Amino acid sequence: MARFVEISLAKRGAVCVARLLDAEAPATCAAVWDALPVDGPAYHAKYARNEIYALLPALATSPPMEHPTVTPLPGDVCFFAFEGTEIGSPAYGYDAGSAAHGGPQVIDLALFYGRNNLLINGDRGFVPGSVFATVEQGLPAMAEAAQDMWLRGVEGERLQFRRLDDQ
Repeated sequence: MARFVEISLAKRGAVCVARLLDAEAPATCAAVWDALPVDGPAYHAKYARNEIYALLPALATSPPMEHPTVTPLPGDVCFFAFEGTEIGSPAYGYDAGSAAHGGPQVIDLALFYGRNNLLINGDRGFVPGSVFATVEQGLPAMAEAAQDMWLRGVEGERLQFRRLDDQ
């Protein structure tokens, strides 16, 4: 039976629904599902183009890379794991109190809302992510809200992930 996650931008009121890709990324789906609900400050990508994401503390389980991509498609939801020191550099621009400066591992849950994404970083090169879900409802509204984040800023916005069956 398919499992679904609701992804929302709290301040902008945008909501979409993504289906977990249990067959393609079973360990990642299990780790994320078990951690839900989660949310964090929302960011818009600097490098990857059409991406919004939240940085979170390490999950109870750290899945291996599976169903990887460096060219996510619109509607792809990806999981990234970084060592705590990898993205804490001032060049990345995260506030000192953010998850980027947290413990030994930082989790990045990302939603890609448009085409022509390339996961490359000037410091690290290609940064593959595990595609663990695909948006099936609400992508146009989420894309509009994400573009608004890019144009008007992310301050005060939160990206939230919850099981669809949670109330």
